Amino acid sequence: MGFKGVKAPPLRRAATGGRRCTPSSLKILPNDHGNPPGKLADAELHFTGGDLDGLKLIGFAIWERRGGAGRSVTFPARQYSVNGERRSFALLRPVLDAAAQDRVRDVILAAYAGYENEVAEAS
Repeated sequence: MGFKGVKAPPLRRAATGGRRCTPSSLKILPNDHGNPPGKLADAELHFTGGDLDGLKLIGFAIWERRGGAGRSVTFPARQYSVNGERRSFALLRPVLDAAAQDRVRDVILAAYAGYENEVAEAS
C-alpha cells in the first residue's frame, strides 16, 4: 500500500503553449524487503489534467545516506554499456532552470517525511 504525499507544484507550460500539466501527488512505496540495503522507498509522481492526465512518472528512489546522515533521491535513468563500461542516461532533465531538479528532490523528501510521520502516529 502506498502513501499519497504532498501536493506537487504545477509544471510550467511548454514554450509552444502546451496545456498545463499538474502533478497531483507523490505516491511513496516503502521498501519493506530491505533489499538493496539503504533503499528506503520508491516514489511515483502522478499527474492529473493536461496532456499528462492519467500518467505517472516512476523511477525515483529514496536512499539513506552512508553513515546515516540524511537522505538522497535518485532520479529515473536508463543504463547502457559503451565498450563494456556501464553508464547511465538521466531521463528527467531540466529544460532551462537547473534548480528544477532540486525542487523535485525537495518535494519527494517532504513526501517521505510525511509518510514517516504518518507511520509513527499510527504506531
